Amino acid sequence: MKSSIIRFFLALILMTFISRTKAQEYDTIWLSSLDIKKASTGWGILGKDVSCMGKPITLNGITYKHGFGTHANSILYLSLKGGSERFSATVGIDDEEKLTTGSVIFSIYGEGSLLWRSRVLKSGGPSEKFDINVSRIDTLILLAEGAGDGINYDHADWANAYFLSKKPAPITISRPSEPAIILTPKAADTPKINGPKIYGTRPGHDFLYKIPATGVRPMSFEASGLPQGLKLDPLTGIISGKVAKAGTYEVNFTAVNSLGKAQRKFSIVAGDKIALTPPLGWNSWNCFACAIDQDKVKSAADAMLKSGLADHGWSYINIDDCWMIQSNSKDSVVGGDTRNSKGNMNVNKKFPDVKALTDYVHRQGLKIGIYSGPGPRTCAGYEGCYKHEEQDALQFARWGFDYLKYDWCAYEEIAKDHSLPELQKPYIIMNKALQNSGRDIVFSLCQYGMGDVWKWGEEVGGNCWRTTGDITDNWSSMEGIGFGQAGLEKYAGPGHWNDPDMLVVGMVGWGPKLHQTQLTPNEQYTHISLWSMLASPLLIGCDMTQMDEFTFNLLSNDEVLDINQDPLGQQASRTVQLGDLEIWTKPLEDGSIAVGLFNRGLFSSRIVAKWLDLGLEGSYMVRDVWRQKDLGVYDSRYETTLPSHGCCLLKITRK
Repeated sequence: MKSSIIRFFLALILMTFISRTKAQEYDTIWLSSLDIKKASTGWGILGKDVSCMGKPITLNGITYKHGFGTHANSILYLSLKGGSERFSATVGIDDEEKLTTGSVIFSIYGEGSLLWRSRVLKSGGPSEKFDINVSRIDTLILLAEGAGDGINYDHADWANAYFLSKKPAPITISRPSEPAIILTPKAADTPKINGPKIYGTRPGHDFLYKIPATGVRPMSFEASGLPQGLKLDPLTGIISGKVAKAGTYEVNFTAVNSLGKAQRKFSIVAGDKIALTPPLGWNSWNCFACAIDQDKVKSAADAMLKSGLADHGWSYINIDDCWMIQSNSKDSVVGGDTRNSKGNMNVNKKFPDVKALTDYVHRQGLKIGIYSGPGPRTCAGYEGCYKHEEQDALQFARWGFDYLKYDWCAYEEIAKDHSLPELQKPYIIMNKALQNSGRDIVFSLCQYGMGDVWKWGEEVGGNCWRTTGDITDNWSSMEGIGFGQAGLEKYAGPGHWNDPDMLVVGMVGWGPKLHQTQLTPNEQYTHISLWSMLASPLLIGCDMTQMDEFTFNLLSNDEVLDINQDPLGQQASRTVQLGDLEIWTKPLEDGSIAVGLFNRGLFSSRIVAKWLDLGLEGSYMVRDVWRQKDLGVYDSRYETTLPSHGCCLLKITRK
C-alpha cells in the first residue's frame, strides 16, 4: 500500500515538472497586446485592458489588469498557425452592468468547429473560466453574442485572456474578404414606373410628389384622375399643389419615351394620415455628422437625381444635427446668438439661406428634412427646441421642411425620470405644434426605444420611432439591431413605423473623413433585405456623391423596394429560427408573401423553407427578388445554401 502511494506522488511530481518545463518553452501572449482594432463590436469601444466603456475590467468584484472589453455582438479573428498551445480567459458581463439585464454567450471556433461555448452569462451573475487546447488551430474566432433578448447592456469581457505560445506568435486578422457581386439587373431603357403605390396628404396642405420612373430620357408624363388642386408638370413628372377635399383618389400614371409606354395605378389619400409607406431618403449624419453644410445638402439632392435613385422612389434629403448655433461656442462659424430678437432659432454660417435650400430641393421634386430635439441642446450641443416648440414648428413649416427627426438627448436633464408620462411629454408637445403648423411634416421620434416606444409612438403622433441605439457599420451592430426587431411587428403599419436606424452601406464615416462600410457584401445584402422586410424607413447614410456601382445596385432594386413600400404596410415576423438560420415572412397586398432566408452563422449552411412552417400548402411560384428571376414552381418546400451572414430574398405566389 505504501509503495503504491509513493509511486502516485512520484508520478504527480514528475507530471508537474514536465508541465512546468513545457510551459517554460512558451511565452505568455496577452490577447489585449494584439491589434484588437480588427474586432467588431455592437456598441462602445474595443477595450484594450478596459471594458467597452473604458473602465477597468471587473467581473464579480475582481479587477483584471489584462483583458479585452467588448459588447455583443462582437467577433475577432486570430491567426495562430499552430504556434500556440493553450488559450485561457475568464469571461462574463462587466460589473459596470451588474444591475441590468444583459446576457451573453461566449463562443470559440477553430477550423470551422466549435471548440468551446459558455453557458448564458448574465449581469451580476457568475463568470466562467476556460482553458482550451489550440495547438492544432490555424484560424481562431472569438464570439460574444446576445443570448436572444437583444444586445442591450451586453458588456462582454474576455478577462485575463492569454495564449501560451511560441513562434509563430498569434496575430489578429481581418475577416475573410468577399467579392462584391451585383445581383440587381440593369434597368431597361423602356419606361417603368416605380416607387410607392399609395401616398397620404392632409387636405389644404402643400403636396409634392415626383413620379419615379426609369428608362431613357426624354420622357413625358400623364396623370389622369388627379384630385382638384393638384397639377402635373408633364416634362418632369412633378405633381404639386394642394388637395382641396378629403377622400381617396385613384390616379393613373403614364410614362412615355421613344421606346414605349408604362402605366401604373396610384392612390392619393387625403385625410389625417401621412407616411402611408415608410419614408425613402437620405440622412446626413452617418457620413458627415457635424461636418454638414448647405453645399453638401445640395450636392446630396443633386446626387440622388443624377445617380438615378430618385427614379426608384427615393425622395427625402434630411439634414441631421449641427445646422443651428452651438451653445456657448466661440467658433465664429457655429457660435453666436442661438435665437434672434423674436425668439426664432438662428442657423450657423454653414447654412446661409435655409429657405433657398429647401426651395432648391423642392424644385427638383424632392423633399427635405430637419433635425432638432426637445431639450435645451441637441446631442451635439446645438440649440434645441425646449420652451420654443410652437415657434420652432412654425419656423420649420415656413422654411418648407417635410420631415422632423426629434432627438431626446439633452431632454434627459429636463425629464424627472423615465416614467411613461415623462417619456411621452416632449413628443406630445411637438406633435401638437406640428399639427398646428399647416404643413405635412413627417414626425420621427428618436429616443432609442426607451419605455417600449413602439407601444405608444403612434399615440403621441409619431410617424416612425427609433427602436434601438445608434447603428454602426459592422455586422455586430447591424445584426443585433435588425434581428432584434422580432416581436415588434404588431406595432407598425401605414403612417406609423418601427425604425431600426439608418442604412450603413457605401462611404460612411460620421465626419469629414469617410471610409467604405465595414459590412461585407453578403452582410450588405442582409442589411437591405432585412430592413425592407421590416417595413422600416430607409434612410441612406452614405455620401451619395461617392456611390459605387455595387452600392447603387443595392439601393435601386425595385422589387426589393416594393417589399418595403407595400401598401399593406405589414412588418415581417420571424417565422422559423433554427440556430443561426432564420426565416422571416411578410404578407403583401397582392396576396403573395415575401420570404427572407438568413444565415447569421460564421459558415455557409443549407436552409429549407417548408411550406408547412410558413402556413402554406399547395404549389407556389418562387421568385428570387434580388436577381428578379423566377426559380420555378415548388410544391412543399424551397431549399438553398446561404453563405456566412448571407441571405436569400424571395417572393412566393400561389399557383
